[in-house]
Order: sequence, then C-alpha cells, then structure tokens
Amino acid sequence: MFNSLGSTGLLDGALVADLFAGSGAIGIEALSRGAEHCVFVERDRDALRSLRENLATLDLDDRSQVLTSDAMAAAATLDCDLLFADPPYDFDAWDRLLGLVRADVVIAESGRAVEAPPGWTAIRAKRYGRTTLTFLERTHPGGVVSGN
Repeated sequence: MFNSLGSTGLLDGALVADLFAGSGAIGIEALSRGAEHCVFVERDRDALRSLRENLATLDLDDRSQVLTSDAMAAAATLDCDLLFADPPYDFDAWDRLLGLVRADVVIAESGRAVEAPPGWTAIRAKRYGRTTLTFLERTHPGGVVSGN
C-alpha cells in the first residue's frame, strides 16, 4: 500500500486520518513516509493506550492528534487529504462512511473489495491474503480529482 502511495506523491506533506486506528500502525507509517500530520481516531481503551505509547515512543506527538471517538462520528469532522479506514471486517457501512468523509482519497481495508458508491471511483483493489485494499477517489462532475 505505501509503496503505491509513495509513487503517486500523495503522502508528501499530506494531512491524513487513520480511522479505526488501533495501535496506529497505518498512520504512523504514513508519517514516516512523508505525511505532515495524522489524526488517529479510536475508541477502544486498550488500543488508545497502545496508540498513545507508540506515538510518544516515536516522538510523533507534535505531528499527530488522537481523537477518542467513534469513527463514523468523527469522519464528517476531519479535514484531510487522505483517509485510511480499517474497520472490523464485518463492517458494512462503507456507503455511509464515504458519504461523510471530506478527503478526496480513501484507502479502505476490508475482507473484500469495497464497491464505490456514487461520487466515488475505485481506482484499484489489491488482495493480500484475507485482506483487500481498495483505493477510492472522489469524483466530480468534471471527472476524477487526481488522475493515476
């Protein structure tokens, strides 16, 4: 995933969000590969403890924000360039989530490819074992925001 993103330049100086952040591995990797700032959204107490410890250990507190919130509630409030969403694999509210987010690019991690709802285009889906990453771009009347 990050090799693909790196080749597009999407991470360089990007404001990213990591929904369903868990330990923060995805957002931390984005920061290590050039993202300027990451908002981590997580509500599980144990995961939040690990996330905060990881950010402190890696000295990333000044480039990150942790929101203790439900991901769906937070999604509509986040101003970011790129959003990562790694919900539990039984999550079935992708259309609703994509209707809430403000980012123009979403990387969805799921047990299957995520179908693009109206207003979005799935530009790539790649399977890794039981995990499928779907790269989605917001579309506009004039076409896709950024071409690949």
